[in-house]
Amino acid sequence: MSKGVTYGSYLRLPELLAAQTPQTGEHDELLFVILHQTMELWMKQAIHEIGAAQREVQSGNLVPAYKHLARVSRIQAVMTQAWDILATMTPADYLSFRNLLGTSSGFQSAQFRVLEYKLGIKDPSFLKFHEDGGADRKMLDEALSAPSLYDDVLRQLAGAGFNVPASSYNRASGAPYEPSDAVETAWLAVYRDTTKYWALYQLAEKLIDLDDALLTWRHKHVLTVERIIGRKRGTGGTEGVGYLQQTLTRRAFPEIWSLRTKL
Repeated sequence: MSKGVTYGSYLRLPELLAAQTPQTGEHDELLFVILHQTMELWMKQAIHEIGAAQREVQSGNLVPAYKHLARVSRIQAVMTQAWDILATMTPADYLSFRNLLGTSSGFQSAQFRVLEYKLGIKDPSFLKFHEDGGADRKMLDEALSAPSLYDDVLRQLAGAGFNVPASSYNRASGAPYEPSDAVETAWLAVYRDTTKYWALYQLAEKLIDLDDALLTWRHKHVLTVERIIGRKRGTGGTEGVGYLQQTLTRRAFPEIWSLRTKL
């Protein structure tokens, strides 16, 4: 460590610890702020790791990608456990400062949408929550138009000799992924001969770890929101729990789930 560099200066702790600015004197507002800021920091790291995994996959280096993807699933586990901390806040605690949140909502988390886009869950309808020309909108537009992790994996699956249609990984910019029978058949072949296709098989299992962890995070989010606000509408005008429950059906890697029924 360079001379003069301290723990606090290296981590920029004065700036970091000054970033929590509750708007009321209510005790639990600080918890609410810190939890969501921490989620955003972990999402930043997860996006960083997925980007590294994509670069390895794009180069055909499947095994080195495992470490990055395993790290993401660990991050997701920590994020899921964080909901238990928020759940210590009672409805009365939250209502004491909820009004000051105005129309702010988790819908406006650009990093969460980037995370979804990079995994392959692409929905351009969320762009409307971010102003044209802003840094968040630019980040979202880039993630939406770029190949997802699943696109890169399917390209490698095709390159390994499987009959994966190019339309599965070469779509119009921002177009959502549509499950394919041909892709499912290719993954079935991988799972039926794991020795021959070990690298692809292990990669698929790392992918489903991510999807599983994302669904677990969503489920815990639903329970926490219902515990604190019941079935009230969200602060951003959303349906709250009703909307969140709908997200539990989303899959980033659908054929890796569906093939299991046919094994």
